[in-house]
Amino acid sequence: NLLLLENRITGDRIFVIKEAPASTVQLNYPGFDFTVRQGEIKAVGMGISPADINDSEWTRVYSAVTGIALRRDEFGLLASLRQYQDKIRKHIPGRDEMILMNTWGDRSQDKKVNESFAMAELEAGSRLGITHFQLDDGWQTGRSANSAFEGGSFDNIWRNPDYWKPDPSKFPNGLGPLVQKGKQLGIEVCVWFNPSPDDGNINWEKDADALIELYNKYGIRTFKIDGVKMPDKRSEINFRRFLDKVVSATDGKAVFNLDVTAGRRAGYHYFNEYGNLFLENRYTDWRNYYPFWTLRNLWMLSEYVPSRKLQIEFLNIWRNKVNYASDPLAPSTYPFDYVFAVTMMAQPLAWFEGTGLPDEAFRSSELIRKYRSIQSDIHKGIILPVGDEPDGYSWTGFQSVREGE
Repeated sequence: NLLLLENRITGDRIFVIKEAPASTVQLNYPGFDFTVRQGEIKAVGMGISPADINDSEWTRVYSAVTGIALRRDEFGLLASLRQYQDKIRKHIPGRDEMILMNTWGDRSQDKKVNESFAMAELEAGSRLGITHFQLDDGWQTGRSANSAFEGGSFDNIWRNPDYWKPDPSKFPNGLGPLVQKGKQLGIEVCVWFNPSPDDGNINWEKDADALIELYNKYGIRTFKIDGVKMPDKRSEINFRRFLDKVVSATDGKAVFNLDVTAGRRAGYHYFNEYGNLFLENRYTDWRNYYPFWTLRNLWMLSEYVPSRKLQIEFLNIWRNKVNYASDPLAPSTYPFDYVFAVTMMAQPLAWFEGTGLPDEAFRSSELIRKYRSIQSDIHKGIILPVGDEPDGYSWTGFQSVREGE
């Protein structure tokens, strides 16, 4: 999606962004994004076919953006790129900065989710120093396809008009007491949501109304958006309508954690005006979480994507030690302060149950609270990788550059 060019004679540099999903999931993808030849650069594949064109209304396509380096060196080009990317969504610290705890990372799925569990999680989160607590799948009356219990589905969600209301057996008092408890502890309560995928996201208005009701009734404004399907232009248009309606109804206060872990979704350079990106699912249960893997992904992306727009996970490193045996790079070999520090240049995602942490984990609360006091300042800079590519042994890191400081 991104082309960086330099005139080796004059030193002039430009960037070209194709604002589209990752190449493998673009609509009507021609097999490449750019052509470059002497005296000519073209962005190729705008994500539509002739059948997508409607003579009665405009059809939004993938766009191409060209920018000129602020000065004639690599930093000048990357700074210009970041300046543009940061204009797409105004970053408001009180709305967009977060240390969000989501319990799904401990793999209990929806088995534990209820009012008493959520209250205990808020207490543990407060002790640790988080700012947001997110109820993942299981808070709602409807049972999803990801449920630990049988009978769940995402098909024809709206046959049940109460699907996206709080489950009365789990939350007999609704979400009000939980939200109120969160306010007392200084924690914002958030929820997970899976839009109805039926018939090209045809139920986008009902989906939007469900979130607007949560906002109006409880003040909930931060939503993890999962399970998105955009197999064609119509479904993409309807998905954008869904997001726009919620943003409008909340006067711009809504924040979407857009899950980009699977399927045909938006990616790094598309739908960036709506919030941040939930980047990846990693679990100690299947040995696919290593702190240096997470660090490497953030490090490699940070040169080209604003890291403050990425949710980056840190896990309970005391779980599933047996899965790593004598591995010298096992999560449990790292200090908990370190696995949190990996996430600092992004939006930290506490991907675990706070009530499942051992007492020693809460020693990191001092670091986390100190980080909160400078989180916004760090993210105001142009964050770029330094050192060597993370591999578990390299000397590596990031710099946050504030021009003129």
